[in-house]
Amino acid sequence: MNTVSQLDQVKTGPWNGGRSPWSVEYGKIMMWFFLLSDAFTFSSLLIYYGAQRFSKTTWPAPDKVFQSIPGIAEHGAPLVFVGIMTFILIMSSVTMVLAVEAGHRRSKKEVIGWMVATVIGGFMFLGCQAIEWTHLHHDGFWWGHIPSSEELKHFFNGPVSEIAAQQFANLFFTITGFHGFHVFSGVVINIIILIMTINGTFEKRGHYLMVEKVGLYWHFVDLVWVFVFTFFYLV
Repeated sequence: MNTVSQLDQVKTGPWNGGRSPWSVEYGKIMMWFFLLSDAFTFSSLLIYYGAQRFSKTTWPAPDKVFQSIPGIAEHGAPLVFVGIMTFILIMSSVTMVLAVEAGHRRSKKEVIGWMVATVIGGFMFLGCQAIEWTHLHHDGFWWGHIPSSEELKHFFNGPVSEIAAQQFANLFFTITGFHGFHVFSGVVINIIILIMTINGTFEKRGHYLMVEKVGLYWHFVDLVWVFVFTFFYLV
């Protein structure tokens, strides 16, 4: 006679509770949910930018707006500076991959080294973005403000449109600023994880899953920049 009720029996099926049906750690699944929701936010902003961009007969030309290397060359180097920024951010993603890989091997010293490199890369990108913002502000672009009609001629290949210029300025500073906030948040989180690694927190836990979770966020930030770069600097 079976004296154990069905409710008290151990449930071993993949969807019966007790373990993840995908064999993925709970925190990692939650990170993916967060990144998915954040992807919708960035997508809506970029779709709106695209709608504004292609609904106008004229638009500021990226190779004329972004043709300087602040502090080195004022003209004649289109997209060079943003190319440097992009390279820095991509390399920081590479160092994060190496940090995660070292964490899988539980190599504390290597995790610390690669995390430091990632933090430095993040700060360098933010510094470059601040320089670019300052330069554009000096040129007359800002939220709710654009250069004079005479100066705007230098930023268009065809007819000048003050409405298009204002939309470009508002959306550029909003979207790149939102992305920059994500990069800054990622740098702060990386510093926290770095301190925890130095203090041996993950050695005591026996795993470096937090490094991997933060790595997912950092890779997402890098991926979003690829789309931002495409929309603002190439299209």
